[in-house]
Amino acid sequence: MITFNDLGLNPMILQAITEMGFETPTPIQAKTIPHLINSENDLVALAQTGTGKTAAFSLPIIQQLNDNDDSVQALILCPTRELAIQVANDIKKYVKYSPGVSVVPVYGGESITTQIRALKRKPQIVVGTPGRVNDMIKRRVLKVGSLGWLVLDEADEMLNMGFKEELDSILEGTPDDKQVLLFSATMNAPVRRIASNYMKKPDDITVGNKNKGAENVQHFFYVVHERDRYQALRRIADVNPDIHAIVFCRTRRETQQIADKLIQDHYSAEAIHGEISQSQRTLVMNRFKEKKVQLLVATDVAARGIDVNKLTHVINYNLPERSEAYVHRSGRTGRAGSSGISLVIVNMREKYKVRDLERRIGKTFEQGKIPTGDDICEMQLFSMVDKVCNVEVNEDQIGKYLDLIKKKFEGMDRDELIKKLVSEEFNRFLEYYKNSVDLNTRVGSDKGGERSGKPGMLFARFRINVGRNLGFNLKELFAFLNEQPALKGVEIGNIDVMKEHTVFELDETFKEKLLTSFADAEVDGHEVKISCEATGLQSTRAPKKGGSGGGRGRRGRPRRNPGKGKRRRY
Repeated sequence: MITFNDLGLNPMILQAITEMGFETPTPIQAKTIPHLINSENDLVALAQTGTGKTAAFSLPIIQQLNDNDDSVQALILCPTRELAIQVANDIKKYVKYSPGVSVVPVYGGESITTQIRALKRKPQIVVGTPGRVNDMIKRRVLKVGSLGWLVLDEADEMLNMGFKEELDSILEGTPDDKQVLLFSATMNAPVRRIASNYMKKPDDITVGNKNKGAENVQHFFYVVHERDRYQALRRIADVNPDIHAIVFCRTRRETQQIADKLIQDHYSAEAIHGEISQSQRTLVMNRFKEKKVQLLVATDVAARGIDVNKLTHVINYNLPERSEAYVHRSGRTGRAGSSGISLVIVNMREKYKVRDLERRIGKTFEQGKIPTGDDICEMQLFSMVDKVCNVEVNEDQIGKYLDLIKKKFEGMDRDELIKKLVSEEFNRFLEYYKNSVDLNTRVGSDKGGERSGKPGMLFARFRINVGRNLGFNLKELFAFLNEQPALKGVEIGNIDVMKEHTVFELDETFKEKLLTSFADAEVDGHEVKISCEATGLQSTRAPKKGGSGGGRGRRGRPRRNPGKGKRRRY
């Protein structure tokens, strides 16, 4: 068996990686490290996400740095700030016992002044995103005329994100004799063009098959009615009590909507996408890595650079547009030798896409069944029982309360005590899934725009004539509905806030109350009209009595016409 001692690395590097717990190199490391130590040729290396590519390219670079040269000798370009931070942090650990070697990350979303000061300390290695690196070069703060190595990490994603112009600009000022290293999880036409335009007869190292999914990940697909997609997500989460997963969505808006709904439904969830601040992103990621958050809802771009081992699942709330994106998504789980599950939720019209994806990534998808209410309740029950059986008891702390506890329970026999204990923890699932329907039997059915949401209830679909153009958004709708006494506790389904109108679902037993609540509502002086798509019922607007006719509530919120008495705000 090959170890790091067999790869030709110096003692300082070996000491650092040994302290990190590394013993056996991954296949891409075993092939790439000795190759780069002994060759000055450009290199294209293909390997799946999570296979240790950072160590594969950085360890041989660290070993070959010129200690007497304080210029930037290696530039590593990454598609996202998260990946740049991760790569820089890994390298800092690798150079722990390599005196005089320093690394600086530069990326958008943080103070450029702070990063300029760091660059003036003359690091040998710079890791950054193309946009910020190009900016630093134009400011003449980052000088790349002495580069010995240029690394393009996740090259396919850099091109997908539109960084070609920045790459061209950066490479203009680099020396011709530098060594270019291109690392990628997939090889597509744009990546081939990079190799052709920026590299000189590169060597090729491939681990596994090109553009194929990871070997230790199982792939599943679930077919549901389109309007049951969110309920399917909930059930998948509920049947896996110890789930620690990334939920991928297509857009920033959908990402935030799904995260908000999960939080509203009492799940441990957070969202990351391009519209949240770097400080908030860092806080969310730290909580996710510490397993204080179970479900991280993310866009593809925001998830780049996430390095969390032992994720149990990757959940594709929607199929990505490109098979390469699915390869990157599924590679978030099954890392560092562990196994994982990647699953997709599709409707009937999308089912054929799964077969196409199978062909493209060379993996078989097994069709799964959405768990029933009984499945979930049984799984949650025995998970809770196992936790009780395995809990560690602190005799010193609990001892002083035992007599009082025993006195409280003295009138109960063993069976009654067990029932009460289980019910205390378990009633939420029993109540929610009471009389639940089997979502698998509803595939392909459509009842006039109404669907079943919470088990035992039907959702009706409503449309209002206000949208983003008037500052209306998801939070505004939630707040308005929550403010209405007649709608207290109402179950809300899917919501889609579009440019000029909004469509949402709500417990159909509240139809009349909802229409009444929206009577006389206005946004920015714009009369809010609401209708039920299934029945055509509309709210009735009463004649105005005095006043100027309203206006709008704060931040685009609907409000009642002041001429109708009490004005409703939230």
